Amino acid sequence: MRIQRPDRFDGTAGKPGSQFTGSVFPYVTMAQTDGVTINTVNFTPGARTYWHHHEQGQILQVLAGRGYVFAEGELHVIRAGDTVWCPPGERHWHGAAPDSFMTHTAISLGQTVWADPVTDQEYSATPIDGAQEEETDDVR
Repeated sequence: MRIQRPDRFDGTAGKPGSQFTGSVFPYVTMAQTDGVTINTVNFTPGARTYWHHHEQGQILQVLAGRGYVFAEGELHVIRAGDTVWCPPGERHWHGAAPDSFMTHTAISLGQTVWADPVTDQEYSATPIDGAQEEETDDVR
């Protein structure tokens, strides 16, 4: 058994030029143990990760606010209560919406491979909002 108390990342994480654009407040919930890393990250409006992928996939659990996740050519709105599965090797990014804070817990499996920052043009694509689609379906 191992108990790890929440701890902030080192001084380089969460600052522009590391693995995020904008201001974020990340906490290591559990450092890598048996290939699993768990981080809870508070994103300020517009803040986002860089492009990246995971050796064995990633699970995102949205705890508060509203944000975006981009993969497979589509930008999706995510909200508190949503859980997202990013399969192994899928290039993606995630972060807060431009007008909302967002907090998620990221469960990363295997190694994370970081790439380039998300451009403002990529970030401002028109998102797909599944919650609005579900509301529309209920009315029919």
